[in-house]
Amino acid sequence: MKRILLLCACILACGQLIAQTVRITGKVLDINTKDPIQGATVRIDGTHFGSLTDSTGKFICKVAKGNFTLEVSWIGYNKLVKSFSMNDTAVLIELTPSVQALQEVAVVAYAPQKRENLTASNVMIRGVATAPVAEMRSDYIGTPVSRDEFAAIKENRYRFVQQQPLSTFSSDVDKASFSLVRNMLNMGNIPGKDAVRVEELINYFEYDYPQPAGDAPVAIQADMAQCPWNPAHQLVRIGIQGKTIPIDNLPASNLVFLIDVSGSMSGANRLPLVKQAFRLLVKQLRPQDRVSIVVYAGAAGLSLPSTPGNNKDAILGAIDRLEAGGSTAGGAGIQLAYATAKEHFIKGGNNRVILATDGDFNVGISDVGELERLIEKEREGNVYLSVLGFGMGNYKDNRLETLADKGNGHYAYIDNFDEARRTFTTEFGGTLFTIAKDVKLQVEFNPAKVQAYRLVGYENRLLENEDFNDDKKDAGEMGSGHSVTALYELVPPGVKLEGPNVDPLKYQATEAPVIRSDEVLTVKVRYKHPEGGASKLLAHSLKGGPRTVGESPESFRLAVAAAQFGMLLRKSEYAGKSSYAGALALLGGLKGADAEGYRGQLVKMIKQAMALEDIARKD
Repeated sequence: MKRILLLCACILACGQLIAQTVRITGKVLDINTKDPIQGATVRIDGTHFGSLTDSTGKFICKVAKGNFTLEVSWIGYNKLVKSFSMNDTAVLIELTPSVQALQEVAVVAYAPQKRENLTASNVMIRGVATAPVAEMRSDYIGTPVSRDEFAAIKENRYRFVQQQPLSTFSSDVDKASFSLVRNMLNMGNIPGKDAVRVEELINYFEYDYPQPAGDAPVAIQADMAQCPWNPAHQLVRIGIQGKTIPIDNLPASNLVFLIDVSGSMSGANRLPLVKQAFRLLVKQLRPQDRVSIVVYAGAAGLSLPSTPGNNKDAILGAIDRLEAGGSTAGGAGIQLAYATAKEHFIKGGNNRVILATDGDFNVGISDVGELERLIEKEREGNVYLSVLGFGMGNYKDNRLETLADKGNGHYAYIDNFDEARRTFTTEFGGTLFTIAKDVKLQVEFNPAKVQAYRLVGYENRLLENEDFNDDKKDAGEMGSGHSVTALYELVPPGVKLEGPNVDPLKYQATEAPVIRSDEVLTVKVRYKHPEGGASKLLAHSLKGGPRTVGESPESFRLAVAAAQFGMLLRKSEYAGKSSYAGALALLGGLKGADAEGYRGQLVKMIKQAMALEDIARKD
């Protein structure tokens, strides 16, 4: 009986406590940039109740009726303790950056955290009954757990030339993984393995390949050096360079900006950054170009009818008026964008939809397969789709990469204004204007020179060997001035291949044939002109032996450093003797110009990863 009375008393007390609390919402911003701060801890002073801010800087918690005090903190900012009255049900908190605070907390804050540790970060609320932070209910929590999605990558393994002499894959000029990795490192997080696509880290850089000669829109080159992470092996670099066409000579553009204005795009690194990016693009437009704007949230709508490129005030005004709110009718938006593009189709021109989103399609056509079929159908009519990704926390990289791939377009992740400038100013022609489509590469290895090989990256771009000559098989595109770089790790004959292996073949020849040729391999490239149906073939053979890495061109060493960095982030079983220090040493010896600072960014990212992993080991 006493237990029952005690239980009733507890229930009554809890009911009274709940009745005496109010729900408050708030937002935490950087006081200088007004950017939202994700992951900030907001604690009700004097208790263990609190919340974490989501990707838009928002938080929700319950406080006792009456005055209350919030304690707010985050890495690199001064802690703020501020009192509010019971009338403040929506509060705004601005944190001041502090270099000293960042230095003091970096040693522990960058370490990988479990969910319970994250929810227990230093946050407090006065006037509510106490409870362990690990037991905080979900209605006290913002959105502390990331819902970013990346496609799983299974690394390429070694292939024996006697069994598989051909390696075939689609070109890839996307660079999204580099800026995704950069953004994660800047936030103090070690990227997940599947966020790291090594080929996109390699292809973020320009390598000064010679321009194509004659009428061909692309040219092939290849060179070889000793493999730095496995000195018994060799490393071959294959470069495909697209012809650079002056902007004035590019065909007229019929562009449709398809902009996600749903509620998930409200953060400062989303719709406001989208606006900045498209403003940069508008400044590049010519009188012969045209722009339409389609927006989608709970429904899709035409925000700007097709407008000539020299009417910049009208286009910029329509961009400036965009605001975020609502759900995400992504499928309906894509349908309206394609219909608008076809209505104003320019024969022989650049007809393209440019999608800007965080990838959170949740209304309308949300099935990836259905979206793919729609986009594949429209590309046959020479209306292409480029994709720009923004934001983190609910980012759907896997979906956006697939849509751009199916749409014969470029995929980029825009994490800051500089990346927007690169995409729409520095590389304007390459981003928007296709000079060759369905670009496929096939490499044939000479068994007298190569025992086994491994393609570094491109796992989601592999093709069947017979796809190379099949003009119905879709492949990657190349824009004006774009280049494609691929690395192969080669195992020479007689060198023991470490790791799991297949048994010797019983019915096939096991001895390498004697081939009287000094060719190591032959690279073949098939491509189509943007509106052409039949592919054309180019071929190039690599002869001679490897040099040391120190004797190789600076651009070769840059590619190798980027590859090592990617393999280390992925914890690759093929990384061999790779090290962050080794990658930095390769970059430190480069003397060439780095006008845009891209190489400097790679150095910074490597140092960040070194520090984060060192902290994780000590934790």
